[in-house]
Amino acid sequence: MHISKAVVRTEHASRYLQQLCKHWSHKFSVDFDALKGRVPFSDTTEVMFAADDTALTMTLSVADPSQQERMQQVIDDHLKRFAFGEELDIVWSD
Repeated sequence: MHISKAVVRTEHASRYLQQLCKHWSHKFSVDFDALKGRVPFSDTTEVMFAADDTALTMTLSVADPSQQERMQQVIDDHLKRFAFGEELDIVWSD
């Protein structure tokens, strides 16, 4: 598995985590609560979320490295839509 991680500074991490998980729960078997979440996009791709008072941590696991950048962009785009009133700095690292 290829793993990348982004720590996004925000005071609204729990809200964003829950919004993202609820959104994707219509298509995927999502597990989440106020502080953590897991979205299995497929058998080989998933994102884990963790929220605290200062940041939303996103950990993406992909089996196919050619899918990593595309999936990061999908997650980023969705997060930015939910955080439309806030300018987020999203930087992924391996």
